[in-house]
Amino acid sequence: MSAYHRPVLLDEVLQGLNIQPNGVYFDGTVGGAGHSEAILKADPTVRLIGTDKDGDAIEEAGRRLAPYGTRVSLHRTDYKNYAEVLKEENVNALDGFLLDFGVSSHQIDDKDRGFSYRAKEAPLDMRMDRRSGLTAEEVVNDYSEEALRRIFREYGEETFASSVAGNIVRARRGERITTTGRLEELIEQGIPPKFRSAACARKVFQAIRIEVNGELNGLRECLVGLIGALKPDGRACVITFHSLEDRIVKQVFRDLSTACVCPKSFPVCVCGRKRQIEPITKKPLTATQAELEINPRSKSAKLRIARKVQA
Repeated sequence: MSAYHRPVLLDEVLQGLNIQPNGVYFDGTVGGAGHSEAILKADPTVRLIGTDKDGDAIEEAGRRLAPYGTRVSLHRTDYKNYAEVLKEENVNALDGFLLDFGVSSHQIDDKDRGFSYRAKEAPLDMRMDRRSGLTAEEVVNDYSEEALRRIFREYGEETFASSVAGNIVRARRGERITTTGRLEELIEQGIPPKFRSAACARKVFQAIRIEVNGELNGLRECLVGLIGALKPDGRACVITFHSLEDRIVKQVFRDLSTACVCPKSFPVCVCGRKRQIEPITKKPLTATQAELEINPRSKSAKLRIARKVQA
């Protein structure tokens, strides 16, 4: 098992993908390549196309998957650019795809990345793609109080978004906020004492990370497009780690599994809508107790699976 990142719900993903001989699979968030390698091991004839915008992840995946030679193609880019990648790879349809929206263990543990509120003196960065411009430091110091309040409320679902945003804005008038430790202090001070905990900064850190990386931008459209690229009986597997992402995935699966949307009063269908997928999981799959004991970070992971239906 690679020390870079332990893949979550690995067995469930492999079962969900239902690996087919000579199949072509897309791992849009390849990370340390744990899921990707398992897909390649599942059948010696499959081909895998992987993307990740984190250069460290692509480097690690390249090393780990080197033994699989030409069966693997890796691209340092956002998974939302899947159409360009598939065109470059001369692939017209997929047998399955996986999206795992979790932050990797490597990203969390590397203090220089600034993802963790537990890394006290880490720089406020949080960029998954370090070639991009916007950093967490810029969000914290340059966004208006209203913008911070909105981000904390919408992306972090933070109850005390207003007081935390106000506390940050007051503090930055004196000096620029540059470390994760200082930000954690300000978040804690903005939360009433009786609601504070060791992880009370988690929601705000999540919100800032989502903003920095544009994680929700175009997610719905990307899912719809990837499902459209599946062959009949192809599988979609999506792992989420917070309710915002899971809500979007759930809605997309529901919408694409719905056929006629005509009013019930219509005697016949006039909309012509056809369902595109059949959800395999009525409720998302979560980690077993055995996995939780090995990998506590899998606690919030939710896996939804769907099958492309015949046209």
